[in-house]
Amino acid sequence: MSRNIPLSRADRARVLACALAAGVAAAASAGHLSVAAPPLPAAVAALAPDLRPQGGAEMKFFGLSIYDGWYWSRAHAWTPGGAYALDLHYHRNLEGASIAERSVSEIEGIGVGNSAQRQRWGEAMRRIFPNVRKGDRITGVSLPPGIARFYFNGQPIGEIDDPEFTRAFFGIWFDPRTSRPEFRAQLLGTAE
Repeated sequence: MSRNIPLSRADRARVLACALAAGVAAAASAGHLSVAAPPLPAAVAALAPDLRPQGGAEMKFFGLSIYDGWYWSRAHAWTPGGAYALDLHYHRNLEGASIAERSVSEIEGIGVGNSAQRQRWGEAMRRIFPNVRKGDRITGVSLPPGIARFYFNGQPIGEIDDPEFTRAFFGIWFDPRTSRPEFRAQLLGTAE
């Protein structure tokens, strides 16, 4: 006789994380046919209904899990001026100002923009990015001709209408000069 044992919220989250990781791994080994990813927020899906998850990965920093990320696009390739989304699910509490500062540092690392632009972009991101807690989600969407829109737990939080910023910001993850090439390959669905 079997009986159902209720799972705690933490246990349910672990089971879901394991299932998602297994789905991503299975999709990767199956030749990129499909990727198991949480659905995009409804507001994001309505902006670009033909986006499909191309890849996903876990971002770690010094062995600490920071977030899981998924790339939604029409193809595995990154087309800077196209429509696509980057969906990040946070595993840690982080201040919005720290996210903005790290973003500026990464943009500088890939060599995009000048110091005045990066300062302006950093100020804009500090106004937009909220503090995140474990379990929160930030979704960034690129819309032609170069608008970056941001959503926090499915709700709009701001946009930056600047094609150079949009290319620079998403370049943190997708530019070939990224500081995390393995993570890039997993997001794009091209990892071996």
